[in-house]
Amino acid sequence: MKMKKPILVVMAAGMGSRYGGLKQMDPVGSHGEVIMDYSLYDARRAGFEKVIFIIKHSIEDAFKEAIGDHVSKYMEVAYAYQDLDDLPEGYSVPEGREKPWGTCHAILAARDLIDAPFAVINADDYYGTTCFKIIYDYLSTHSDDDKYRYCMVGYQLKNTVTENGSVARGVCTTDADSNLISVVEHTQIEQHEGGIRFTEDKGETWHEIDGNTIVSMNLWGFSESFIKEAKDRFAAFLDDAMVNNPLKGEYFLPSVVSQLLDEGKASVKVLQSPDKWYGVTYREDKPGIVKALADKAADGLYPTPLWQ
Repeated sequence: MKMKKPILVVMAAGMGSRYGGLKQMDPVGSHGEVIMDYSLYDARRAGFEKVIFIIKHSIEDAFKEAIGDHVSKYMEVAYAYQDLDDLPEGYSVPEGREKPWGTCHAILAARDLIDAPFAVINADDYYGTTCFKIIYDYLSTHSDDDKYRYCMVGYQLKNTVTENGSVARGVCTTDADSNLISVVEHTQIEQHEGGIRFTEDKGETWHEIDGNTIVSMNLWGFSESFIKEAKDRFAAFLDDAMVNNPLKGEYFLPSVVSQLLDEGKASVKVLQSPDKWYGVTYREDKPGIVKALADKAADGLYPTPLWQ
C-alpha cells in the first residue's frame, strides 16, 4: 500500500497571551518574515507539500495577508477554524468561558481536512531546520500495525529556555529504544545561576532539572487514527472539565497521547533534534531570534528574502 504524503498542521488559533498582540504576525526576518515563514520554508524543503492552518475566524484576513497568501504559491494551503462552540451534541459552552478548548480541540477543528499522516507544530515557535526532515521521514516510512505508530521531536531542555522568565515544557521520559513512556507538563521552569530548575508550588520550593532532559515542544507526528481517538475522548474530557474547571480546562494533545500510551494502543518514537529552539514567550525574547535568523541567513541556511 502506497503511503500518503504527510501534511503539516499549524496551530495558529491561540493568540499570544504572554506577549500582547498577534505574536504570530510579528516580523523577525529582514524582509518582514515571521517565525512561521521559517517553519513553513523548512517544512517545504523537507518534503511537506500541504499545510492546514488552524486559526480563528477573527484573524482570518490578517493571517492570509501576513502568511497564507504568499505561502500558497509554494504549498497547498487549507484553513480550519477553532470555534469555542464546536462541541459534541448535548454540550454547550459554559457561561463566561472565553478560553479556547486547547491543542487537541484545535486539531479536531481540522478533522474533516486531515486525510494523511500529519505533523503538528505551534505557529510561534522556531524549531530549527532538522526537525521537519526527521518527522517527515518518519511519517513517510511508518504506518500503524498492532499499535498506532506516532512520533514526536524532542529537544534538550537547555536549548528551549529563555533568560526572560519561566516557561512551560512537557518533560519526557523514554525507554532504551527512544520510545516515549510519559510526558509530564511542568508549567514553571527557569534558568538560574546554577543551571535550570522548576517549581510546582509557585516558587516556594524549587527542584533542579538536568539541561539535557528531553522536552516536548508540541511537535508531534500522528497517523490519521489520532483524529478518531481525540474525537472519541473529547466528551469524557468535557464531562470532567464542566464540573472541575469550566472556564479554563483545556483538552491537551499530550494528555490524549498519555492515555493511548497507558492503554497500550500507541507507541511514540522520540526523534531528537540537536537544534536550538527559539520563541517569543516574552517580548524581550525577540532580539535573540532576530539575530539567530540573521546569522543563519548569513551562513547560507536561508535565502534573503526567504520566499524568492
